[in-house]
Amino acid sequence: MSDTRLGVDVGGTFTDLVALSEGRLVTAKVPSTPRDQSAGVMNAIETSEVEPGSVFALAHGMTVATNALLERRGARTALVTTEGFRDVLEIARQNRPSLYDLTMDRPPSLVPRELRFTVKERMGPRGEILALDESSLEEAVSAVEEAEVEAVAVCLLFAFAHPEHERRVGEALREALPGVHVSLSSEVLPEFREYERFSTTAADAYLSPRLATYLGNLSSKAEEVGTPGPLIMQSSGGVVRVEDAIADAAGCLLSGPAGGVVGAAYVGSLGGYENLLTFDMGGTSTDVAPIVDGEAQTTTETVVAGVPIKLPMVDVHTVSAGGGSIAWADAGGALRVGPHSAGAEPGPAAYGKGGEEPAVTDANLFLGYLANEAELGGEVTLRRELSEEALESLGEEVGLDALEVALGIVRVANAEMARALRVISVERGLDPREFALLAFGGAGGMHACSLAEELGIETVLIPRAGGVLSALGLAISDLRRDYVRPYLTGLAEVDEGEFEERFRDMENTAAEDLEGPEYTRRADLRYQGQSFELTVEAEALEKLEERFHAAHEQRYGYRMDDESVDLVNLRLIATVPVEKPELSEQPAEGEAKSGYREANFDGEWQEVPVFDRDEMGESSEVTGPAVVEFKESTCVVRPGWRGAIDGVGTLVLEKR
Repeated sequence: MSDTRLGVDVGGTFTDLVALSEGRLVTAKVPSTPRDQSAGVMNAIETSEVEPGSVFALAHGMTVATNALLERRGARTALVTTEGFRDVLEIARQNRPSLYDLTMDRPPSLVPRELRFTVKERMGPRGEILALDESSLEEAVSAVEEAEVEAVAVCLLFAFAHPEHERRVGEALREALPGVHVSLSSEVLPEFREYERFSTTAADAYLSPRLATYLGNLSSKAEEVGTPGPLIMQSSGGVVRVEDAIADAAGCLLSGPAGGVVGAAYVGSLGGYENLLTFDMGGTSTDVAPIVDGEAQTTTETVVAGVPIKLPMVDVHTVSAGGGSIAWADAGGALRVGPHSAGAEPGPAAYGKGGEEPAVTDANLFLGYLANEAELGGEVTLRRELSEEALESLGEEVGLDALEVALGIVRVANAEMARALRVISVERGLDPREFALLAFGGAGGMHACSLAEELGIETVLIPRAGGVLSALGLAISDLRRDYVRPYLTGLAEVDEGEFEERFRDMENTAAEDLEGPEYTRRADLRYQGQSFELTVEAEALEKLEERFHAAHEQRYGYRMDDESVDLVNLRLIATVPVEKPELSEQPAEGEAKSGYREANFDGEWQEVPVFDRDEMGESSEVTGPAVVEFKESTCVVRPGWRGAIDGVGTLVLEKR
């Protein structure tokens, strides 16, 4: 009987799996396989011992698109645009990546100048100004063919409002180059602002061939073992079919982090916590995001690897501070952590796989937060003596002993992560003291109490499946598609009938793409003369203006009730909900304390109790200082904190 939902999340260091079947939750964690991420996915399925024939849905979050953009290993891509606009990608917004650093250049364009071609045509705000010149189109198609590219981005002026010329160019390219992927800006991002539209479409074309190869490979392997084809997590927090993911490659850039935010929102709401700051610390990086009133916040102002991507994405902020982040001494002799990571191969020094530089994991192991000879992912055994050697080696460079280096590494990493949490709270107009901190990822629980103290947060949540929460989020993610239509006009001039008709058009499109979807309407608004918009709920036209004023006040601290408001875009979110499991926790049976070990808090060694999370149950209590060992992660309870396991299996810690 096919009754199992799988979620598999590929991280930089580990690949996590969660299987849901009749309310039962099975987890697995195996090392990632960077050369071919699909191998790690299949290893996780094998390790979980889930019967492939019982699986009816396999949801997958991956870093293929992100890595291709970060490492600039996407497809050889051409750009076709309106004559005179060849250099929009190069000119960009003319802002500097670092205002006072004269040597700092912005990352190179995804499409070099020699691969950018033009056609004679011109659309204006009201329609055609200059007809598409067929001879220039033939020349452009011929030049693209000669350039031997793998993908083409087509971005014509005003195509977001009048796509006829752009569709004709796309048609000619697809006819002449049947094996080449073609992305049209009017399909990828039908919004105004040339640079962002060009940039997002170029990224979509650049990533699509790589994503198609990977997903085709994964689908074949899944078929071989008898599981269904994968559903792919989008950056906006919902899953789509493989063919839809390939057609919208730029929308999969934050595929992995989005799963964690979805899982955190679900687990938090089960325990009665609707306002959360999520803190996902893995082996390579840390992702943080806000959840307000039980809903993950999204944004369309994301820059990934120097490339603006103006698609709906979960509002995640990422910093390069993870368990594998390498500590080093800069030219001035100061201790630094990251951005380089030891990853899965060779990993931190403690892995014994050839890594010689100390990482955050080595510091946590030396300080007693992790157990010596603990096994990670079934294939890695931590060795404290190797961590100590690496810490001493770095200590010789900075004039510190191993303990001082370890404490310094943790402090530096915490400072970086606290800064990230401020970005998604204080800088969004949210007071972190009014939120609970939900920590997950393999390393999240070890740093959560320290970060909460730094930000004035009094409640920390550590879910039972915290080490694999991104995979849980994938397994429970709804099918989702996002739609946008430009509607540039003053809000006072909007005709209610036309407003309703435009939303209905999007809903009709969504009904063809999904089976029986539910709809959420939103709109982008701004004060007249402003350069950027805020997105608000748009269920009723008459409530839009007040919602915008309130949203503006929350974000910027003021509102201008007398100013005219412009409507910019209409947005539709279409979802098909999946059944969510009810999580429950059994009462404790017997003693959960598995022993004691030496751990260092603020420079002082103490013998602290160690609890086995598997032996704990509902109402089991813990008082800091203590260590709670989960199946896939570890929680460090600092002095001054105490808590208990609630009815859904979450360790709820409160500052005393």
